[in-house]
Amino acid sequence: MSRRCLHRSPSITVAIMVATVATMALGQEYRELDADRDAFTPVTHTVERGHALAETAYTYIENRTGPATNSLPELLVRAGILERVELRLGVNYEAGSGGSVVTAVESGEGEEGGEFATEASLLYGLKAVVSDQASWIPRSVGIVEAYTPTAGDVWATEPSATYAFGWELDEGRRFDAGIRYVYAASEEGTFDKWLPSVVLRIPLTERFEVHAEWFGTWTDGLEDEKVRPFAGPGWHYTLFPGFELGLRVGWGLTGDAANFYSDFGFAARY
Repeated sequence: MSRRCLHRSPSITVAIMVATVATMALGQEYRELDADRDAFTPVTHTVERGHALAETAYTYIENRTGPATNSLPELLVRAGILERVELRLGVNYEAGSGGSVVTAVESGEGEEGGEFATEASLLYGLKAVVSDQASWIPRSVGIVEAYTPTAGDVWATEPSATYAFGWELDEGRRFDAGIRYVYAASEEGTFDKWLPSVVLRIPLTERFEVHAEWFGTWTDGLEDEKVRPFAGPGWHYTLFPGFELGLRVGWGLTGDAANFYSDFGFAARY
């Protein structure tokens, strides 16, 4: 073999490897990742056994009074440990005022217009498939988890239970609903918090999906009860197989709710 061929062989090898990887990526299906962060209502699927899904986001909440709230990284790692059961672990840091909850990450109930405060927390729990879709019987899941503060003004673990259900409609559209209950904490003490939600998901292409959602928070046990409903659109785009970007925005529908929120993040499958 000539010296010229020996000199070129590494470049040729790299080119072949790049072409092979690109071909494999093009050949893969842009399957739905079923990330919970795509909407307030969690998806009615669990992560496959032996795989993991990492989800993270940055949320900005424009409170009607008081400092704006910033929440990040809203990291949630979902690992399939059984055929229909996943383990959920996460961390988050929140700074600002107000008690509006607009994502799957729970936090202590602050007062709208209150002073600037911070809170860091750990999330841990399980999610399991409860039923599969059969005619009018919906596919459903149950989630049991807790949020434990590691820093901030409220030092109380908040247990939470969620039931989400829905139907896959024609042309890949999905209608899902859910109800979350949180045994929450505030400076007044513990109280009940109910968070119902509905979302309609509509795929426009193999890689692009949009949705419209409504959700809210109702408290029970506070001296001044809060009703905080929201509505807004969102989308997510599969950049390449196993990785998607997403954005949600929404507006508060009552004086108790924050004026506006935006939530941008991504999900990666392993």
